[in-house]
Amino acid sequence: MTTLRIIASTCFIALLTALPAAAQTAPPPYGPPIGLENARKVMNAAEAEAAKNKWSIVVAILDSGGNLVMLHRGDDVQLSSIEIAQGKAKTALMFKRPSKVLDDAIAGGGPGLRFLALRDIVPLEGGLPIVVNGKIVGAIGVSGVLSSQDTQAARAGIEALK
Repeated sequence: MTTLRIIASTCFIALLTALPAAAQTAPPPYGPPIGLENARKVMNAAEAEAAKNKWSIVVAILDSGGNLVMLHRGDDVQLSSIEIAQGKAKTALMFKRPSKVLDDAIAGGGPGLRFLALRDIVPLEGGLPIVVNGKIVGAIGVSGVLSSQDTQAARAGIEALK
């Protein structure tokens, strides 16, 4: 078993240990990458939610392979939100779960604190997998306002595909 698989397995076990029993359902499999047309729909809806609430945000959309498909930064958003939005999306994609799950696991302490040892994750609320036809086609990450508001904009984006 490779080192990466061992680390991934250990982290997945830690995640399951830190989650409530109801949240331990098997995540959907990865599917084909989100296309540009669907990415635009998600982006437009997320930005519309932000505009409705007068939020200035960064929205990042990744495909199922972790590649950046689209990134928009609103006017006057802090520059750190560019990296944070991408990190939230990548975290949701890699763990096949909302980034809030890791946020909650760390906040809960105990086994969840193991996530602090991982590099290149952003365990903050605001990243969501994008699921189409039961498969993860990508992820969205939002940053710029309160984490719960970031999630609200991300959810609005995903709703555009339904």
